[in-house]
Amino acid sequence: MNRLENQCAIVTGAASGLGLGIARRFVEEGARVLITDIDREAGEKAAAELGDAARFLHHDTSSVDDWQRVMATARQDFDRLDALVNNAGVTLMGSVEDVAIDDFDRTLAINTRGTFLGCRFAIGLMKERKGGSIVNIASVSAFKPQPELVAYNTSKAGVALMTQSVALHCARSGYGIRCNAINPGVIHTPMLDKVIAQVEDGEALMDSYKAMHPLGRIGEPGDIASMAAYLCSSEAAFITGAAFTVDGGLGINS
Repeated sequence: MNRLENQCAIVTGAASGLGLGIARRFVEEGARVLITDIDREAGEKAAAELGDAARFLHHDTSSVDDWQRVMATARQDFDRLDALVNNAGVTLMGSVEDVAIDDFDRTLAINTRGTFLGCRFAIGLMKERKGGSIVNIASVSAFKPQPELVAYNTSKAGVALMTQSVALHCARSGYGIRCNAINPGVIHTPMLDKVIAQVEDGEALMDSYKAMHPLGRIGEPGDIASMAAYLCSSEAAFITGAAFTVDGGLGINS
């Protein structure tokens, strides 16, 4: 523990689920964390739960103005930024023929544009101190598509390649900033509960998700939080542009 002692971090989409799990691990590892989310009530509750090392900000990750406000707060409170986890996201069901156009646009705005803006604004603050770690939460869906998730597949594939592009740019610019991605399998979060609620037989869908994972279960937020903490620690100092698949074997299951 204490691998992130004295670090200052931002975790988006951290009011609940995976983001909250990551923020909790960062606090346990010694970091101060600015948690952001569109859900103000849940975000304030999460910050109170995490204690003095955490602060909540309301944040629409697709908004330039919101990102500028978040970074201004990080500069004011921390005077630096050591780590950013671009976790905020949305999963909306639909195939290429039946997904609502607005749902497709919203998915890319939050999942892909939001991650791009996070990287862009974090680099501006991190490069002042010649170092930092950006972790983008991509997905197994970036390389293992499902017909009913065309918007989500597209958005996360964009995040995966964006991560490599950002990593190369930062390395060749001499910024000392690393950028990596995590590809989770199916993780038990409130977002998953919303997906289950969108279909007629949610219980059958959940059972099918479990069966897709050779380890016989879906993941928990702590499974991903462990990898995020590692990637933001000095133990990962020689890792950039990589994608770490944490999925219980889902990605290799035929």
